[in-house]
Amino acid sequence: MKIFIALLIAIPLSINAQEDAASDILFLKIQELEGEIANLRSEIESQAYLIEKLLNEGPILDDEISLNIEQSSVENTFRFEGINDSESIVEVYDQAISDLNSKDYQAAKKSFTFLANNFDDDEKIPLSLFWLGEISLLESNLDEGEEFFQRLIANYPNHWRTPLAHKKIGDIFMMSGQSSAAKIKYQYVVQSFPNNSASSLALQLLENME
Repeated sequence: MKIFIALLIAIPLSINAQEDAASDILFLKIQELEGEIANLRSEIESQAYLIEKLLNEGPILDDEISLNIEQSSVENTFRFEGINDSESIVEVYDQAISDLNSKDYQAAKKSFTFLANNFDDDEKIPLSLFWLGEISLLESNLDEGEEFFQRLIANYPNHWRTPLAHKKIGDIFMMSGQSSAAKIKYQYVVQSFPNNSASSLALQLLENME
């Protein structure tokens, strides 16, 4: 009889334990869903900010609409994969280099700019800034080119492209008719980076200025 009574007591306790466990699992799942919703909300807000920023930058020409839509689609994909996802960084960078090699400078510029403004990588971001400076020089936009090279120098002083960025600023001074400033910059490159190829280029230019 005692055994029967104990069984009657144990059955509800077992049922309650199972219900408690199920409740705990349900609660954890709800928490996970809430976390995912919060992450999605954050991504949506980021996208809204980027779209608003793009719209505020000025009108889009008709012949650029399809290109911009395609580019935005690519950018959105990478943004949702993770702001600092290494695979996304490499894929966007490789596409930008491909566009650069194809002389599609506008497409390359969009990708390099997207990388430089949205990611953090000690190799690909300074390279992106360098190529943005080069594209600006091809477009004869000297002020913009100098800004990109200065940004590379300031944020990545030890990067292997930094010496050449200094030399490029000297080139910009020369193209702007500031020969004295260019000479000082070239001398800085020679003295600060004696073992870098940029130093040899700067030294040759200094000799030509004599």
